[in-house]
Amino acid sequence: MRLENLPIVKDEKDCLPLFIDQRELILKYQIPVSDIYPFFEGLKEGKILAPKCSTCSRIYFPPQSVCPFCKKSEMQWIELSREAQLLAFTQIIVKPQSFQDEGDYYVGVARLKEGINVLARVVTDKRPRVGSKLRLEVTKNNKGNLVYCFVPID
Repeated sequence: MRLENLPIVKDEKDCLPLFIDQRELILKYQIPVSDIYPFFEGLKEGKILAPKCSTCSRIYFPPQSVCPFCKKSEMQWIELSREAQLLAFTQIIVKPQSFQDEGDYYVGVARLKEGINVLARVVTDKRPRVGSKLRLEVTKNNKGNLVYCFVPID
């Protein structure tokens, strides 16, 4: 119910005023990925790949085409190990518009054996525990796109 002909409504939970935007905003992102395309090819094969700098041996995830440390672009692609240890997590309750149809979910940062940290969704019904063992998996999201996520190792 609008208040005083303004785009303001009362929040159902705490009755505080909320501004309601008058127009729908649709965002479309187009990001060039030709330099990191092997990553996406890997997902199609069920693999999670990352570039490793041929000069300084640093591994980068998410993938990038130039090493920020030594500024070289000579990268080799390696398959990442799947086992990880959860370092931190949060529960997402207030979701972006594109996730409104989903229930609450967890996102976590976990360290792989290679020593790199990966941020991904943690697919579980139970609250994750810091220090728990996870496995990095390739799966499809609710739109049918291939993505990576963590699943707990029992």
